[in-house]
Amino acid sequence: MRAWPSTLRARLTLWYTVLLAVPLIAFAAASYVVVERTLERRTDVFIDDALTAFSRELFAERRAAMSVVQAMQTAVTEVKFRDLNIAILDADGRLLVMNATGGTSEELSTSRRPSATVEQQLLAEVRQRNLAEAQALTVQGTTAAYRILSRPLSVQRQQFTLTGAYSLADIEDVLSQLRDLFLVAIPGLLLVSALGGSALAKRSLAPVAAMSAQAAVISASNMHERLPVGGGDELVGLARVVNGLLDRLEESFDQQRRFVTDASHELRTPTAVVRTEADVTLSRGHRSEAEYRESVTVIQDAARRLTRIVDDLFLLSRADSGHLVMRREPLYLEELVQEGTRSVRSVASERGVEIVLHEVVEAPLAGDADLLGRLLLNLLDNAIKHSPRGGTVDVAMQLHGTRCEVRVSDMGPGIPPESAARIFERFYRVDSARSRTETSATSGAGLGLAIARRIAEMHQGTVELALSRPGRTEFVVTVPVGALG
Repeated sequence: MRAWPSTLRARLTLWYTVLLAVPLIAFAAASYVVVERTLERRTDVFIDDALTAFSRELFAERRAAMSVVQAMQTAVTEVKFRDLNIAILDADGRLLVMNATGGTSEELSTSRRPSATVEQQLLAEVRQRNLAEAQALTVQGTTAAYRILSRPLSVQRQQFTLTGAYSLADIEDVLSQLRDLFLVAIPGLLLVSALGGSALAKRSLAPVAAMSAQAAVISASNMHERLPVGGGDELVGLARVVNGLLDRLEESFDQQRRFVTDASHELRTPTAVVRTEADVTLSRGHRSEAEYRESVTVIQDAARRLTRIVDDLFLLSRADSGHLVMRREPLYLEELVQEGTRSVRSVASERGVEIVLHEVVEAPLAGDADLLGRLLLNLLDNAIKHSPRGGTVDVAMQLHGTRCEVRVSDMGPGIPPESAARIFERFYRVDSARSRTETSATSGAGLGLAIARRIAEMHQGTVELALSRPGRTEFVVTVPVGALG
């Protein structure tokens, strides 16, 4: 069986009770010690005052008595204090006189005079100490403890010891009642505090239980539901954090669903072309070689497009899962820019578009030449596809401290403002302004910009749409550069 409670409510109640019990017990113990010492101090003051009064009476009686012992006997007979036994010892410790306690007959009947055996015990305790010095001690008798004060007494150049023994029975009764009070009050207070702590913990944790119940019913089919917000700043903050996580998960699920839908749509087109062309070709028994070649060419183009889409999806999937290994090797970005513009000039020429490479700057960096080349190729191909015949694609480089910018701009119709925020999403295309062509160097499935941004992020860089208006669309690639070791 587990000794430590498993529920948070029980743990909070236990800690609350323990944290209350420790100072409460400490306070009770300190209070008990203070009361005990205060009563002891007051007892000492009472005994000391009584002995002082007895000494004055003794000196008064000495003037009328025949001897010192007779004066002592008269004094102890006349001077009586409740529960206080006064005795006088000579210099050798022998008992000379001892009074009876109490004043009236009622007081005498209720007094706590020690028995003869206890008297001998008390006197023995006094004799064991230096009789020439004042002393205070507590002696435990058979039924009660006694507080004893003794002081040296000089009468007519004779040395005596004056002692007073006071029963502590009343003080013990008071302390006993105080102990009983603590033994009843402290457990009672702790029980009440435990019950109250349990109720407070239950009420405080009610929002947590509500959030837990709500979280248990949230699934992929109702991702729009959120946890209730309430129950204090801490729980409100927790609910908002979890709701923010659910927002991101819902967005991720939506993106995944759109991704699967769009991927299925994009893959369906080339596969449908291949199947249809094959069915048409095989439906006729005799065809010429030219017809077969034309049919195979159509199938080949569809297969190439299908291959490009699959390759792009595979690249993005590996990048998202962290399995895309990026080779870091010394290279110069301006060389990649020059090589990329040369590689697309033939495609641009077929579309009647001119590639203009402006002045380049030296930009050494450590990165993956193949991936950066893919990034530039996607941007250049995108610009060529959407530039009108006779238009120009401008490529320029600029250095800004430790970062290099590559700007690719075209003279296309621009991107509508409502689509500007989504152009880097996978499979997203602005079909009204940006048409797809099968002769593109990239897939043409709306993955080019998504791949470009992912490659830039892998190089601690960015790809952004800097400008978009009719006749001018500009993308900016920014990557960190530095001297090569």
